[in-house]
Amino acid sequence: MDFETLLNESVKIHGHLCPGQVLGVKMSMLGLREIGIEDPRGKDRKSLIVFVEMDRCATDAVQSVTGCSLGHRTMKFMDYGKMAATFVNLKTGKAVRVVAKEDAREKAKKYFPETADKYKAQLEAYKVMSDGELFDVMHVSVAVKPEDMPGRPLKRVPCDMCGEYVQDMRELHKSGKVLCRPCAEGGYYKVEDKPHGK
Repeated sequence: MDFETLLNESVKIHGHLCPGQVLGVKMSMLGLREIGIEDPRGKDRKSLIVFVEMDRCATDAVQSVTGCSLGHRTMKFMDYGKMAATFVNLKTGKAVRVVAKEDAREKAKKYFPETADKYKAQLEAYKVMSDGELFDVMHVSVAVKPEDMPGRPLKRVPCDMCGEYVQDMRELHKSGKVLCRPCAEGGYYKVEDKPHGK
């Protein structure tokens, strides 16, 4: 599909048009081209995994263009806080990491100097700037573990402390016990009361 069509689809999913949407769409188009994926939502859908390094607007655009998602286990979130994504062709092993260039923000002003709103200038400039001005591309290798592949869980085990089940070999083994990460390392939540229904 062409850029404008993909951008419009992305905006429908994300809810608004912003510079991150433009970057995410262009980043995805470039990454897919580089690894030889022509139809990510159709015939190539089982050949693609994407690792995103940011939980920002661009990630919604990457999901929209590629069809990859956390729920399908074809999108992996790496909490690096970087405007970057790695596109992996599972059939060929070819992979590229596409990183947004920081100086693209400054270059955007030169494209639309009369626009006072820097975000509007970025949004419009990113639409017309070349991939070379917007992104660095590096060829990388990615070893996707069997437990990270799409499909049914390879294994499910109960945590010896809380009893909740852990899938896909995410359990930890400490002092002879099988533990979930929150019980072993502390979690993002603190239990205030017992679960309802117990």
